[in-house]
Amino acid sequence: MMKQLHRQEKEQFKKLFQQEQIDQFELRFKVLDVFMQTEKHVTSAELVALLHDRGVDLRAEFVRETLKLMCCLGFAQKRQFDNGQVRYEHRHIGQHHDHMICTKCKRIIEFSNEALENLQIKIADEHGFHMLQHKMEIYGICTDCLQQRDDCMPLTNARTGEKLVIKAINGGAASRMRLMAMGLRIGDAIEVITNLGQGQVVVALELKRYSLGRGLAQKIIVQPQ
Repeated sequence: MMKQLHRQEKEQFKKLFQQEQIDQFELRFKVLDVFMQTEKHVTSAELVALLHDRGVDLRAEFVRETLKLMCCLGFAQKRQFDNGQVRYEHRHIGQHHDHMICTKCKRIIEFSNEALENLQIKIADEHGFHMLQHKMEIYGICTDCLQQRDDCMPLTNARTGEKLVIKAINGGAASRMRLMAMGLRIGDAIEVITNLGQGQVVVALELKRYSLGRGLAQKIIVQPQ
């Protein structure tokens, strides 16, 4: 089924690119061919490398330009998950899927759910809204990464959005007293609002935000709820 779909896409690619009189068609067709064989979200640099592996050496600028044309003509679409690298995926007519993104290993999982699609249409209709297009991106931690995690970890290792319980506070009485004065105690259930890997870690407890320096956050040992 997928191979047949890709054959149809290639035929449409030929027709549209020749109709638009786009130059270097044969080379651009090789870009499409390798792109269609890649069942994942790729950066332009990754596509250049895949082409090289198949004996096709093309300039990075040419591949980027071809991807841009492919997006304009509806054969590819550009994604930028969690403000990360620009990636490209297939765009098949009449098909829609959403994404789950692991914030640790950056794995991207595609999924489709007809009940969810119908529910979105219903919600839009209830608000008098005619939906033309939409996207859903769910951020979390995949099964493999969850299995690799320790039960307890420093707060600095937690991901934005995680809900955690404070299990211990290292660093002596001064650290414990400072956190208690702020309003954070062992046993509190907190949510990580921001943790960008550097600078402050912001957590929430009962609708109140707390900004913690990384040194102090490192001393707070937490466990996922």
